[in-house]
Amino acid sequence: MSDNEISSTLLEVLELSGKAGAFAGENQEKSKASRGFIKSAPDFLSVNIYVSLAMLVIITLSPILLLVLPHGIVIDADRLLAAKAMANRETYDVSTLVKGTRDNTPVCLKPKADGKVVYKNDVAKVDATNASEGYVIIRYTGESPKVKLRITGPDEVVYTYNLTTDGGKDEVFPLQAGDGKYLIAVYENLVGTQYVTAFTQNIEVTLNDEFLPFLYPNQYVNFNEGNQAIAYSEYLSYTANDDLDVVSAIYNALISSMSYDYEEAETVQSGYLPDIDEVLTTGKGICLDYAVLMTSMLRSQRIPTRMEVGYAGTAYHAWISTYIKDVGWVNGMIQFDGKKWSLMDPTFASTTETTKLASFIGDGENYQTKYIY
Repeated sequence: MSDNEISSTLLEVLELSGKAGAFAGENQEKSKASRGFIKSAPDFLSVNIYVSLAMLVIITLSPILLLVLPHGIVIDADRLLAAKAMANRETYDVSTLVKGTRDNTPVCLKPKADGKVVYKNDVAKVDATNASEGYVIIRYTGESPKVKLRITGPDEVVYTYNLTTDGGKDEVFPLQAGDGKYLIAVYENLVGTQYVTAFTQNIEVTLNDEFLPFLYPNQYVNFNEGNQAIAYSEYLSYTANDDLDVVSAIYNALISSMSYDYEEAETVQSGYLPDIDEVLTTGKGICLDYAVLMTSMLRSQRIPTRMEVGYAGTAYHAWISTYIKDVGWVNGMIQFDGKKWSLMDPTFASTTETTKLASFIGDGENYQTKYIY
């Protein structure tokens, strides 16, 4: 039975029950005319026959109807094709491309716990050997099932993280506030939302380079040379002649293939950490997924990038900023048309009509950064 036949039968049943107006809307009269619908009242036997037949059709074809009827956000066909290509390593073929002058070899810096400068007690261990590289490595060794880490930098901004429990593991945390004194504190859950101090340590930091915290991976922006996302950034950067080309290529590829995951947005839990390969291969995510994926890809191409969290208008949101030589830090995100820069946002850019997006972003004042990772 065709879709038209199914629709016709359903409309007849709705008409007989007096509900067709509520469901058929403006197209009801057109549907009646196309079927040669007669408004004379059917007899009781005809009504029963029609209803019985309609119920049989609905029961038999309900799985098909679930597929036919619209549900959720409709995704553009070109975007689906782009997402499919992005997820398939075999499409990263550069044989027909012209190599750019810029070296596109990925460089994934590897944090190390060298054990030369260590602070610890019975429940926590802090390896600050490479603090000058812009990070510390922390492991929780206690028995509490819920543990929080707080790092307060010289700018007095307090960063709160969840620490891995049940044996713990080495986790990397950025020293993003630059040179100065940092307070590291670990808190164990006592009951409910109450925590007790389990470890504290002050460390003095002098960075070897101000950009290092934004080139290394960390707990939030976690990547390595084995990630497919890094292979994809290498592919996208193949034709690039400079960093601008890299940023534009990665940015445009992601906003034209990624789709916002509304279901994840409604169910995401506090402390969620994106898996960049999962985001890449599914082609969907929330703002944090977009930002972490793009940050990882750009960092692997030696472009300092900050994953920023704060407010876009009144919405709690995540986006990125990237450092371009001779331009400086460009906040929000960027699009370069060859003549001028305009602030952009990778999540909004993939989900919002261009003129509305430009109107919202404006000069960037709608973005208020709270945290940088």
